[in-house]
Amino acid sequence: MPQLDVSTFLPQIFWLVITFTALFLIMWKIAVPGIANTLETRQKRIEDNLDKATQAKQEAEETLAAYEASMGEARTEAQGIHAEAAKGLSDEADARGAELSENLSGKISESEAEIRRAVEAAMDSVRDIATEVAGDALERLTGQPADDKALSGAVDRALKADG
Repeated sequence: MPQLDVSTFLPQIFWLVITFTALFLIMWKIAVPGIANTLETRQKRIEDNLDKATQAKQEAEETLAAYEASMGEARTEAQGIHAEAAKGLSDEADARGAELSENLSGKISESEAEIRRAVEAAMDSVRDIATEVAGDALERLTGQPADDKALSGAVDRALKADG
């Protein structure tokens, strides 16, 4: 193997030093600064993204706070509208109930008056029928016609005593 021949050590070391120096200079002047620039650019981009994420988080928190505030206002307004509507419906129901009660009271009064008139008419009919029956019965029993005024007075006294 020629690498292990002692007579070729000096030229091999010479070319090793030249190659190492050339590669070292190429790495130092070209590759390492390019890698450093890439790392710096990447770090700046990461920091910018973190800043943007922080800003987005703050904006989201502000938006959430505004949303919750508007929802609270909307709930309060909805509760007010609901209370107002419930009060309006309650007032309307009370007014309709009063109107219905008044109408029913009027109809009850009219019905009572009609019933009173019907009872009075029936009583008059009963009085007339009773007077007529009593007159017929008295005439059949005695054979003489009865006095209408006396018979009418007797039937009125009998009805008042029952009533």
